[in-house]
Amino acid sequence: MKSKLHCVTVTEANLNYMGSITIDEDLMDAANLIAGEKVQVLDNNNGERFETYVIRGERGTGCICLNGAAARRVQIGDVVIIISYALMDFEEAKTFRPTVVFPKEGNRV
Repeated sequence: MKSKLHCVTVTEANLNYMGSITIDEDLMDAANLIAGEKVQVLDNNNGERFETYVIRGERGTGCICLNGAAARRVQIGDVVIIISYALMDFEEAKTFRPTVVFPKEGNRV
């Protein structure tokens, strides 16, 4: 695990967009996520688990929007965990510390 946004709330679901998850840029910065990065999304409300990639959302909005087919796997208001992973050599992995963010109400840092 490289980064984790723990328990953010889905604010939007946009079926008519071609894939991805839109994340508020403040949350991206806090969790050390980058646009285009592959993430795993875990829905605490319904048990869904799926992978997609990050696109930059408007800073300060608290936006967590599932786009495209992923929009069918969540409901607005669901609480999700967003995790990214990284490859590294064995020695680096021994001392690596992931970035874990526990956002406040409204998906605020």
